[in-house]
Amino acid sequence: MKGKLTETILRKLQPKEKPYKIVDGSGLFIWVTPKGSKLWRLDYRFNGKRKTLALGRYPEISLSEAREIAFEMRKLIARGIDPAVKRKEEKLAKSITFEAIAWEFIEKNKPVWAPTHTDKLILRLRKYLLPSLGSMPINEIKAPHLLNCVRAIEKQGKFETAHRVLQLAGQIIRYAIATGRAEFDPTPALRKALTPSPKRHLPAITDPKELAGILRMIWSYPYSPIVAGALKMLVYTFQRPGEVRNMKWKDIDWERKEWRFIAYKIKKEHIVPLSRQVMEILEELKPLTGHSPYVFMGTSWNRPISNVTTNAALKRMGIDTKNEITSHGFRAVARTLLHEVLGYEPDIIEHQLAHKVPDRLGEAYNRTKFLDHRRKMMQDWADYIDALRKGKEREFFKKI
Repeated sequence: MKGKLTETILRKLQPKEKPYKIVDGSGLFIWVTPKGSKLWRLDYRFNGKRKTLALGRYPEISLSEAREIAFEMRKLIARGIDPAVKRKEEKLAKSITFEAIAWEFIEKNKPVWAPTHTDKLILRLRKYLLPSLGSMPINEIKAPHLLNCVRAIEKQGKFETAHRVLQLAGQIIRYAIATGRAEFDPTPALRKALTPSPKRHLPAITDPKELAGILRMIWSYPYSPIVAGALKMLVYTFQRPGEVRNMKWKDIDWERKEWRFIAYKIKKEHIVPLSRQVMEILEELKPLTGHSPYVFMGTSWNRPISNVTTNAALKRMGIDTKNEITSHGFRAVARTLLHEVLGYEPDIIEHQLAHKVPDRLGEAYNRTKFLDHRRKMMQDWADYIDALRKGKEREFFKKI
């Protein structure tokens, strides 16, 4: 664009008692202050209002550069975009760093996380993520940035840690997306780029103190009441996740307080005595899903929640389903704590788990065997779970 100004004119401009401007054309002008500063400005109209945009200082921004910037700003205006507003948004985006969002994510979830879980995440954040990513605008973090970060962890032989750190980064970025501060999560594309972790058994927390933290998170789940109910049902009944999600209203015996269904592994009818707490969950869900065959109705009335729903909910709460607990892991939790803490015999526990393993006398599974003992066990277990999550374990043991 040819204007009135030249580099020679600009160099010769001298300060005066009052600031003044020299116009180049199409809204672009140079503003000269009494102290001798020469500042590029662009006058424009947007939605009927006259506005002025600062473009930089001369000679740091040359005449040709100022004209190019002004041209780009006018293109934005032609597209209905206010360049002043766009500049503020870009400045704000750059100020929203990965570190700022990370600490916000931690503080948001800390009340429902177990202290040990929170400490682990903070350690990973400080040690592995913040040194390289902390000062970056979160919306500018791409796959290569994350890959460099986790590859450095792999070089130390910490393959599981690399996966956990990537998972944490993904949780933080997805939180930023949910709150309107980021647009894209690059972490899924990196999963195949990492060295696989050594195979392990499905994780299950068997320390009562750690379990208490997980329970408080589950009982604080703020999203779907149906999914929240399914998570609680997994904890209280410790049946297989597939059997819980497919729980049908017709299989509930309200009078006997039993759930009867064909167990997947043993191909026989299995009886689950229902505790007072489970009956309350069913009463709460009846108005929501009673019109469906399924207690835990999915997005369609005639289908249950999907096979990934409960694990996804655990992940959404910040629970590491690879290293802490999965939906299936509550079975191992019950199996261990019912025996080691509540003192129930393995035969009774195995029958309630619907395992094929014969009892001590070599007898195979019998749906009614130990039923009275199992009924008491299920109520004791539900009461113990409630005591753990409420921090009243001592009071619980005084009663039994």
